[in-house]
Amino acid sequence: MSSLFPRLLAGLAPLALLSFAAAPDFGPNVLIFSPGEHDVQARIDAVFAQQERSEFGAGRYALLFRPGDYAADVQVGYYMHVAGLGRSPDDVRITGAVRCTAKWTGDHNATINFWRTAENLSVTPTVDGGANVWAVSQGTSLRRVHVRGDLHLWDGGWASGGFMADCRIDGRVDSGTQQQWLSRNDSWGQWVGSSWNMVFVGVDRPPAGRWPDPAYTVVEHTPISREKPYLFTDANGAFFVFVPDFSPPDTRGITWSAAPTPGRAVSIDEFHIARPETDTAATLNAALAAGKHLLFTPGSYRLDAPLEVTRAETIVFGLGFPTLISAAGQPVLRIADVEGVVACGLLLEASEREAPVLLQVGSPGGAATPETRPTVLHDLFARAGSTVAGRTRCFVEVNSSGTILDNLWLWRADHGPGAGWEKNRTAHGLVVNGRDVTAYGLFVEHTQDCQTLWNADGGRVYLYQSELPYDPPNQAAWMNGAARGFASYKVADRVRTHEAWGVGVYAVFHHTPVILDNAVEAPAAPGVKFHHLVTLRLNRQRGSGIAHIINGVGAPVIDERMARVDEH
Repeated sequence: MSSLFPRLLAGLAPLALLSFAAAPDFGPNVLIFSPGEHDVQARIDAVFAQQERSEFGAGRYALLFRPGDYAADVQVGYYMHVAGLGRSPDDVRITGAVRCTAKWTGDHNATINFWRTAENLSVTPTVDGGANVWAVSQGTSLRRVHVRGDLHLWDGGWASGGFMADCRIDGRVDSGTQQQWLSRNDSWGQWVGSSWNMVFVGVDRPPAGRWPDPAYTVVEHTPISREKPYLFTDANGAFFVFVPDFSPPDTRGITWSAAPTPGRAVSIDEFHIARPETDTAATLNAALAAGKHLLFTPGSYRLDAPLEVTRAETIVFGLGFPTLISAAGQPVLRIADVEGVVACGLLLEASEREAPVLLQVGSPGGAATPETRPTVLHDLFARAGSTVAGRTRCFVEVNSSGTILDNLWLWRADHGPGAGWEKNRTAHGLVVNGRDVTAYGLFVEHTQDCQTLWNADGGRVYLYQSELPYDPPNQAAWMNGAARGFASYKVADRVRTHEAWGVGVYAVFHHTPVILDNAVEAPAAPGVKFHHLVTLRLNRQRGSGIAHIINGVGAPVIDERMARVDEH
């Protein structure tokens, strides 16, 4: 924690400790608010002042609101996790805003508003013209939020999000300049706006219109899902993690409209509360071996061995964007082929020592997980090359059948101190070897081989967004045999069933003219289907771009800016 923040809050800390003596020791970067406290706004503002511009800073924070009413303008900056502590989103009622703007960039450009989240609360917007502004890009989420008014997903400049699930918006959602967006199991009065690739899965009142104008992809029902766990307190102030059940097949709308979300409450006493200043891979693995769940408090954890999850129904919960770093060139987290594991709210980071993979779900060639209670990953983000020249062969490898991926951003950094063609070498974002894996909101960017490699049958992807690497020094440095470049989305030749909805691949080549032959490559099998594909050329580098969208089909984006394929 920087020296600024403790000085700002020094006079308030004793009051906070006295007020919340019953709370677990989540550390100094978790702020817990109660209704009626006089200093709520000052404490929020102190965090935001530190985090507004802190794209690659060390600060990580969680702001937790006990049930009740608040008048507050909650501005959400980098690595800020804002959450209500009620059983229902309507138990925490904020009048003012829970908002993310892009004023700090000068031109209101929100395309680097990464790594922030808000969940499990309600807000009545009274600022920004009476609309709640959530102008974000990748690595963010809005979950279980009730907006008693309008929601704007932009702030006057470009935005490149985004993910929203289990939210209720009483008024209108205006997507504005959002380039792409995934909405799953939401409810709203109206949706307006469309740019390149907007996907709606299991939402009430999806917008009218058909691809490509407007660029809407509507899937009426969500085939399989499980909502993200969340913290809450009971009437006595005791803390629990609520773990929602798997939803029935083919759902639509939010889980909490008519009755509370079904699931189970797990006492905080069943968790090992991890702290970055004291915990190591050894202490964390000892806690797992003793049958504990893990709750990571905000901060960075340099791990010299993988965390081994081998027990069914284990919860690995991230609070305040905890960052797990592969310090010794090893996987950060390995999840065995067991039932019901949930990992959520984690940021995984590669170090200078190259890792084979950062997160591995299931053993390569191991036993298939029973698909009735598969592993679920929520808000799982990974990166290489942000603050250091991190390297990994792959960010996430999925071997367990039935795994659900619910909002992943896998990012080889295109900017930052550790970014460069030879600095942050990363081959793949996601490799899938397990059958029947489903992804909602899959964002994979800038890796140097096939960014997504799908090797098994039964895969489903609902919104795919990918930028090609910005920085090949020349065409010869980025060749796949005789083919120019590596397809962003590659389905292996042996696969016979696969389906994807809303696939966008963008070319941004900076240094020299570079061509990619195909944005997507997939076998020509009846069971392999792609719906609504788009490619764009976003740079002005003459002679650069994408020759075809999929398998030699689709117009080039070399002289033109955009091309689309309806069905393939």
